[in-house]
Amino acid sequence: MGIMALRPFLYLLRLPFGQAYLWQDGDEFTLIDTGVPGSAGVIADAVTKELGRDTSAIRRVVITHGHHDHHGSAADVRSWHGAPVHVHSADADVVRGLARAADPVLTEFDKPIWEHVTSLGATDVVAPPCAVDVELADGDELDFGGGAVVLHLPGHTPGSVGIHLPEHGVLFTGDTVANQDGVMLGVFNQDEDQVLADFQRLAELDVATACFGHGEPVVAHASAALREAVKSHHKRRVI
Repeated sequence: MGIMALRPFLYLLRLPFGQAYLWQDGDEFTLIDTGVPGSAGVIADAVTKELGRDTSAIRRVVITHGHHDHHGSAADVRSWHGAPVHVHSADADVVRGLARAADPVLTEFDKPIWEHVTSLGATDVVAPPCAVDVELADGDELDFGGGAVVLHLPGHTPGSVGIHLPEHGVLFTGDTVANQDGVMLGVFNQDEDQVLADFQRLAELDVATACFGHGEPVVAHASAALREAVKSHHKRRVI
């Protein structure tokens, strides 16, 4: 656990399970995802002890989708200073605790991974409900990173989003893409055909840095890595 500077203004937060990101604009931070329940202390330590700022510097929280390892500590972070929580409208009720996240449609590749995760009890975790202050939609522009564009990617969950910072060539993919022994399509999706279309959409962007929900970020030449991963995935499907 801890914090790592990936490039100017961008930090990776290693959490008890999974990861989150901080984007810095002057004296302000935007937090992308919050990890599993119980991760707030790690986030607070990163901001206060590593970056020397008060937690009030977190001015907004953006949740990429309604799985507990991404919004699990959103309520805690929001409770500090009321940083508004942003979630796509299709996953908003999951974050609010008013709806249950649907189970994924498992592929043959997914099944052994799901069995392992289930054996660890990870699928039984329930995130505390959190108010959603802003419901996102495709094409929305958020006030950070020179204009952060919301990309609706409904294949992983109905309300999954990516966040694209065109001015800086940075992309946050959520769980649509992962980096596990190489850049790849993420696992545990709800709509296989849709998530492939989402993967293709992200690969068409011009980005230098790609930040994933799971796995090491690609900090340079990310577009090429994404395009190669899409091609490799399609080849495997044909075979």
